[in-house]
Amino acid sequence: MSEAGNGDLTVRVATSLKAVPAGAWNACANPHALADAISASAAPSDAPALDRDNPFVSHEFLMALEDSRCIGGRTGWSPAYLLVEDEAGQLLAAAPSFLKSHSQGEYVFDHGWADAYERAGGRYYPKLLVAAPFTPATGPRLLVADGPRADEARAALIDGLEALRGQTQSSSVHVTFAQEPDIAALQQAGYIERNDLQFHWQNEAFGSYDDFLATLASRKRKALKRERREALSAGISIDVLSGNDLTEAVWDDFFSFYEDTGARKWGRPYLNRAFFSAVGAAMGERIVLMMAKRAGRHIAGAINFRGANTLYGRNWGCIEDHPFLHFEVCYHQAIDYAIAHGLARVEAGAQGEHKLARGYRPVITRSLHQIADPGLRRPVAAYLAQEREQIAAAREALAAESPFRKTGTADD
Repeated sequence: MSEAGNGDLTVRVATSLKAVPAGAWNACANPHALADAISASAAPSDAPALDRDNPFVSHEFLMALEDSRCIGGRTGWSPAYLLVEDEAGQLLAAAPSFLKSHSQGEYVFDHGWADAYERAGGRYYPKLLVAAPFTPATGPRLLVADGPRADEARAALIDGLEALRGQTQSSSVHVTFAQEPDIAALQQAGYIERNDLQFHWQNEAFGSYDDFLATLASRKRKALKRERREALSAGISIDVLSGNDLTEAVWDDFFSFYEDTGARKWGRPYLNRAFFSAVGAAMGERIVLMMAKRAGRHIAGAINFRGANTLYGRNWGCIEDHPFLHFEVCYHQAIDYAIAHGLARVEAGAQGEHKLARGYRPVITRSLHQIADPGLRRPVAAYLAQEREQIAAAREALAAESPFRKTGTADD
């Protein structure tokens, strides 16, 4: 996309973040004003909490993906970062946008749309995606720096996405795992909303894990206590590692776990070994690695990233199978960490109704989609309207099955 004017703003595309200063990008990715949109209360809500320091749209995270060649080249993720600058060349807004030649690694599944469109003679790929690659975590997508021109810069980004879609002959624009105020702006521009469900744990000012357990029904409380005991019963201990603890030997261990799980789930893991070294060096203080150890060696692990108020659980793997170890490493340890560090919630990744029994609540996630061809847009819009109703009903049904004590009833 060539440089385009939007009033006295300039909209252009960078094919690498090497061309964008980290400070300028991060000022857009995590503006201080976002803190005003975050409730001081950690009370449950039906939407993911805003996080004023989301790690997955940071310059460091995206550069680790670039440097390790997890994106770019022949991966099907071609960076096309949209930038909005003022007349002085100051970066006012940006979007982590990619031209995609497939729909892998997105966690918002549109393969059916692509198949139907291509059977009808259309060409679905390339498409334009605004996302944190390989990361089903809600966060800012239209990255706008603080300032009096924030709304204007956000509008310029949306216009720029449509211009880039046209210039690249892409079929559509997709903004996945979005949050306000991006959602409202995209809906105003005619994007269609899609919903899905995740399971998030919410901290109600707990002082300890036992305080959290006290909110559960007696039977559920006893089950989780037993589950945690059994998970560690084979002489297993848990190392919680961050920052300088993340040595190359530790990454070797964790990658062996991740590679095994990724190969079984997807055929080929999305992230390579070089990525973990790169991200550890760039932002190790924002990584929390839960590693299970038995007989002097690590046998399982889960990687988490820290935001300002959220712990994001990402990838897990193991080389030994032990009852309940997955739940301990991925879910219980994350709750322990969030309580100890005063974080408002834990986002445990995509899907997984088994998280419900561990105190994670169903939460609706939101994505926005703009499809150029009305012949595809109309049936997709009709389908998504029905799907949104189904997702809302599923969330209500799952919430009713939660392990928490019901108000006004005797503890069982």
